[in-house]
Amino acid sequence: MKNRIVVLGSSNTDMVIKSKRLPVPGETILGGTFLMNAGGKGANQAIAASRLGGDVTFICKTGNDLFGHQSLDLYGKENVNTDYVFEDDKLPSGVALITVDDNGENCIVVAPGANFSLNKSDVDKAKDAIVNAGLLLMQLEIPIDTVLYAAKIAKKHGVKVLLNPAPAQPIPSELISQLYMITPNKTESESLSGIKVTDWKSAKRAADKICELGVSVVVITLGSMGTLVKDGDQYYEIPVPLKVDAVDTTAAGDTFCGALCVGISEGMDLPDAVIFANKAAGISVTRMGAQASIPYRKELDS
Repeated sequence: MKNRIVVLGSSNTDMVIKSKRLPVPGETILGGTFLMNAGGKGANQAIAASRLGGDVTFICKTGNDLFGHQSLDLYGKENVNTDYVFEDDKLPSGVALITVDDNGENCIVVAPGANFSLNKSDVDKAKDAIVNAGLLLMQLEIPIDTVLYAAKIAKKHGVKVLLNPAPAQPIPSELISQLYMITPNKTESESLSGIKVTDWKSAKRAADKICELGVSVVVITLGSMGTLVKDGDQYYEIPVPLKVDAVDTTAAGDTFCGALCVGISEGMDLPDAVIFANKAAGISVTRMGAQASIPYRKELDS
């Protein structure tokens, strides 16, 4: 089915502390609430797409440990196809340490564990799922060689490849040339383009620079300002649909990406798909946690 969404990416367990503010280097502060949630950019995006109505297959690797077993069980309950959730007998499952302040801003450190052993042979095992999909969504919490290998397979078979370039890092031009779409946030777009993004005008210049790298569709998420879309020669300035009081921005970008894939898979025009994704992300920031914050389709439809 060519409307199927395949997500290739990371699976983590998030350990979150809520504090009044984020510590500076060398500082210890007293926090408040502690939460432990399922996370990982790949898993977040897969669950977001599934909750919002997508037909989703998730390709990832966990450790043979409690966190990995819990994650696998969770994905099944979220109606995500887990046929290609692989297990590493040597490395532990990925873990993220997250601090969230009173303004909803966060800082995150990830220990990737088994995520970094997700390799080309695993992609080969999941090849049938990839070539029969409509969209392949990936991020950069797994080895970039694995991402490139999967992108080449997908593009060769006419599958649209979307990359969420997070966490920010250098991206080889060979990978960018395989992409249908790239979805950087403000920081990531500055890293890719070398242009500081402060408003719509500078966001357009950054999108132009990113397009010159070899991708035709650039979607830059700008937080409370909205989203800048460059599709070929067309630009769209899409504000957020509703101002909200942010509690926790963790997984807002992942929710956006999963929702965007659902909109595209359902045949929405790109601006409408972005509006749909903005709405989903806007709901997510009003709640604590990663996957716990991701809304269901009925919440957007209502």
